[in-house]
Amino acid sequence: MIIVQKIQIPTLPTKEPRRLYVYLPKGYRRDERRYPVLYMFDGHNVFYDSHATYGKSWGMKEYLEKTGLGLILVAVECNPEGNRRINEYTPWSFRSPYGTFRAQGELTMEWFTKVLKPQIDRTYRTLPDREHTMIAGSSMGGLMTLYASVAYNDVFSKGAALSSSLWVSMRRMKELIQTHPLAHPTRIYMDLGTGEIDGDRKALADMFDTAKWLSTAGADVAARVVPDAVHNEAAWEKRIPVFFDFLLHDETGGEK
Repeated sequence: MIIVQKIQIPTLPTKEPRRLYVYLPKGYRRDERRYPVLYMFDGHNVFYDSHATYGKSWGMKEYLEKTGLGLILVAVECNPEGNRRINEYTPWSFRSPYGTFRAQGELTMEWFTKVLKPQIDRTYRTLPDREHTMIAGSSMGGLMTLYASVAYNDVFSKGAALSSSLWVSMRRMKELIQTHPLAHPTRIYMDLGTGEIDGDRKALADMFDTAKWLSTAGADVAARVVPDAVHNEAAWEKRIPVFFDFLLHDETGGEK
């Protein structure tokens, strides 16, 4: 079951409302269980092809229904106006050939953690502690996942960062990780497809350097190179079982 509603984020003003998606697992209405929660960026691309930017979603609804995975998934649509998504999904301001982007990543995560999460915990039967709270995203959403997993480590214990836009600032990423010791447990999945980097060895080095810094800070990290995978939702969909398998295993290797 997926509940879709239109919302506004006052600290990230837009003229157009954006969509909030809440997936409730099969049996939610029949039992009294509490469930872990996964938060995802780019919510419009998560469930429905008809809502997705390029006509193809992650297919997360089909995966969760097929596997019967017991979790609540909360996905928030990005800023629907122009390229303002990038402002909301960067922790650090930067310039590129496409323009100058002003960091609103902290504002985004303050809303996620101080407004959205409490609302979700009040409304649904969640397991609200950090050990049962996860976050995931791809591209700029992958960058935000890494940022949230470190800067808001008291909220999120697990993160899946696919095809992360680490090029925004490796210097700032290193500083962030080295100044934020991580609580135990912290599990972070990272990946990059060879088909999206066109032989760019620096992109691979950046991912492995970030993984090294995270590991040194105390995280359990998986960094994976995906042969031939390109930069789109169809490619990320294929990695769903892989990152869930990593995130949802306990310290002894048994599934939670």
